[in-house]
Amino acid sequence: MRIRATVAAVSGALALSAFAVPAAHATGDSGTPYTLNVSFSNVTIAKAIKVGTTNEVSATYSYTLTHGSDVDIAAKDFYSDAFLYKGSYDTSTAELYGDNPATCTPVTTTTATCKGTVDIYPADGDLKSAWAGSWGVAAEAVAFNGQDQNNPDLSKVGYKDKSGLGSTLVQRYSKLTANAGPEPVAKGKTLTVTGKLTRANWDDHLYHGYTSQPVKLQFLTAGTSTWTTVKTVTTDSSGNLKTTTTANYDGYWRYSFAGTSTTPAVNAASDYVDVK
Repeated sequence: MRIRATVAAVSGALALSAFAVPAAHATGDSGTPYTLNVSFSNVTIAKAIKVGTTNEVSATYSYTLTHGSDVDIAAKDFYSDAFLYKGSYDTSTAELYGDNPATCTPVTTTTATCKGTVDIYPADGDLKSAWAGSWGVAAEAVAFNGQDQNNPDLSKVGYKDKSGLGSTLVQRYSKLTANAGPEPVAKGKTLTVTGKLTRANWDDHLYHGYTSQPVKLQFLTAGTSTWTTVKTVTTDSSGNLKTTTTANYDGYWRYSFAGTSTTPAVNAASDYVDVK
């Protein structure tokens, strides 16, 4: 269960995020939140987050929180976190948060290092396939200052958020196979290498073929450590791969996909072929 809940001003013009109300919406009916005296910098997060069809994926983040002397970050009702948003921040298509707020550790009297996770549950509908690709990173903080979080005087609640602090790729997890045959094969004869490139679909939670993608056929001679690209093969309308080559040496065959912004790079498990 996410513990974030929305606290809205009476005017409806401002919404801020609170972390201590598990599933209810606050019902405060007075005031407007003031701008909390904090800022966010030095945000770090993985360059890419690979998400499959069912398993939870957590991405660790950190950032520096700078605050005024009037902000008590050690208070039990002070909360901060970083989160991801898709598209324009003001009209984002979707947002991804952590199950818990960040843990902020003081460094000086006015700075702290905050660490947390963005927790993604594809099986619960957190994602749609169309959302794969680049996501922005934002951070926020709220100080309730002793107010009843179910019914606060909003004029006494401080809030600050900031978008555009970075970016990451949220990608559809990919799988790749390779099978070379016949095994064994006579030297100089034709070897056929088949395979398939698939990726997670976040809409139906299955893996489907990734079509029209260039994939490298690579060979590693037995006893060596360097893969050589033999040719590039394009996946068909079902993500299948099939090509032929000449068998000259004992060694390993694999397909290698370089990846796209929506789908991570992946190498197939190698298949050893004995050449007689």
